[in-house]
Formats: sequence, structure tokens, C-alpha cells
Amino acid sequence: MNPEELKYHKEHTWARIEDGKARVGITDYAQDSLGEVVYVELPETGAEVRSGEDLGEIESTKATSAIISPVSGKVLEVNEELNDSPEIVNEDPYGKGWVAIIELDGNGGVGDLMDAGQYGTFVVEEAG
Repeated sequence: MNPEELKYHKEHTWARIEDGKARVGITDYAQDSLGEVVYVELPETGAEVRSGEDLGEIESTKATSAIISPVSGKVLEVNEELNDSPEIVNEDPYGKGWVAIIELDGNGGVGDLMDAGQYGTFVVEEAG
């Protein structure tokens, strides 16, 4: 299940919005599709990111994929734990497997994101 309190991007990333910041990561659907995650390329702290553009990269035993930022702003913090333990993304994608904390630029494009119900419907339709 997709946590209700999160917002979702069509590129299978999520954002937890708190006090002008967004903690972001990839969805359970994304980690499940990728399979066993073996490497996460984190963004640079201080980097400016735009919603819909690359935030980093995730590599699994099956494929390498871009991590698309769900919001726009400046990277305040990255999850350094993923450098040594990328499998945390598989184990806890909505908790310990977060990728970055982004200080939102204005509303950061949050209004364009889907809620949990909309994302669930989107995943079903995309799977065809």
C-alpha cells in the first residue's frame, strides 16, 4: 500500500512534505520493479533540482534507472546510509530508504503530484 500522507510523481517517486521541505524516495512499486538494489547514486548536497528531472540514479541486478525528483528545490541532505547499504531501498522504501531532503523552491511543484489513491490508479493503468 502507498502511504496516504505522501505525494507521488508519475516517475514512481514520492515526497513527504514538512515545513517547506520534502523527504523524497522511490515508491514500493519502483523498488519491486527494479528488483534487488545494488547501488544508489545520491545527488550532491546543495544541488538545485527540478521536478521531473534526474535527482540521482539507482542500479539493480536487473537495470539502471534515473531517480526523478518529484519536487523542485535545493538538496539539503542525502541518505548517506544508502552508500553502504543500498538494499535499504528494497527493505523500507517509504522509511529508511529515503534518498534526499529537498528545501522546496516556493511550492516546489507539490500541487502537480498525485495523492495515494491517484497514484494507485495510475500504477494499475500503466501496468495495463
